[in-house]
Amino acid sequence: MGNAAIPHWYEPKHEPDTFVEGEGARVYNDEGEEYLDFVSQLYCVNAGHSQQHIVDAMTEQAEKIPYVSSGSRNPQRDRLARRLTEKAPPNMSNVVFSISGSEANETAMQIVRDYQDAPKILTRWRSYHGATYGAGALTGEPSTRTVLEKHSAASGHAKFLPPLDFCGPFDADTPEELGEQAADHLEWVIRNEGPDSIAALFTEPIAGSSGAYPAPPGYFDRVREICDEHDILLVADEVITGFGRCGEWFGVQTEDLQPDVITFAKGVTSSYAPLAGAIVSEELGDYLEREGLPVGQTFAGHPVSCAAANAAMDVYGDGLIRNVRDLEGHLESHLRELEEFPKVAEVRGRGFLWSVDFGDPDAEDNAFLFDPRVDEGDNPIETLREHAHDRGVVFGAGRPDTQVLICPPLCATREEIDEAVDVLAESIDATF
Repeated sequence: MGNAAIPHWYEPKHEPDTFVEGEGARVYNDEGEEYLDFVSQLYCVNAGHSQQHIVDAMTEQAEKIPYVSSGSRNPQRDRLARRLTEKAPPNMSNVVFSISGSEANETAMQIVRDYQDAPKILTRWRSYHGATYGAGALTGEPSTRTVLEKHSAASGHAKFLPPLDFCGPFDADTPEELGEQAADHLEWVIRNEGPDSIAALFTEPIAGSSGAYPAPPGYFDRVREICDEHDILLVADEVITGFGRCGEWFGVQTEDLQPDVITFAKGVTSSYAPLAGAIVSEELGDYLEREGLPVGQTFAGHPVSCAAANAAMDVYGDGLIRNVRDLEGHLESHLRELEEFPKVAEVRGRGFLWSVDFGDPDAEDNAFLFDPRVDEGDNPIETLREHAHDRGVVFGAGRPDTQVLICPPLCATREEIDEAVDVLAESIDATF
């Protein structure tokens, strides 16, 4: 027998990398080969791979007391909750900790359904909210959802169409018209599902692994208005977009959007330790303090993880978020040069979260170059990423795998951006 550990997303035909060291935006495998990590492993090592301040904070906490029950209090936990509410939009008052992004969304689902006394959650097609049964039901991406629902499906969810331009479901001439059509569609779905049956709408402020697509102008203003009109809570899934990834502490702040709940994970500790949670509004916080929280998770708000998160927030505020703001324009302009390739259909994103999507230049209408959901054969986008990997840069696979995701650690330099995008250009040229 070979390796005893079975990796997640494992495919027997592909042997995954074995990484043993990291420094800044670079990682090294067990043969000493160096790679630029332009997917931040899983869109999560926001602070880079060698932040000693985070490691020291974790060590200090572990030496003091390594674990405190999630049903008790701890100074690290309380300090982190206070700091999170200070960095979030102004109406947020309390934090319920969890362990992973999936569990953060499960926690938020429990809270909003109980508070609203309503069963349904609305989410978009082309979204990702986790891979547990509840969070997976929210996920509007078939490669995850259909696997989970093969033998059993969760109830209490409904889907609406995303405000996509390239290969999207709407026919709009301008971004503003796209936002209007998508919002009108959302209201139609709500009226036909029955507003009183809907507890909340979950959305990523900028799509994560489903394609880094931002909303068109005016879209989220309408979404907030529609939710308020029908007494539906708005939950922002910030598992990927939080903690500087899009140039602000939270992605909603790039949209001036006021949610009722923010779910978070990944970047909160720069993934030096597992931690997640839900930041809730004052109204929901008062409800939880009054009614209590009858369920829990053993490792939620683990003190060593909270120490890592407090230290990560230090380094984000000490220049890393500013680095994203300073270099976002350079990354975007360099990526947009790729639009000169005939098969590059769209470049989209925000901050340090971008997608390069590929289309068929000979098609009369928008069409993916290869759509693994319906097309058979070898996926050229997978081949493209393999070319990049051979040249020393790791990029991400989007959902669907029609695209390449670019998601570097927030510490990436101008020179590293140039190196990575140049390799991406070389790989496009080599593939097509």
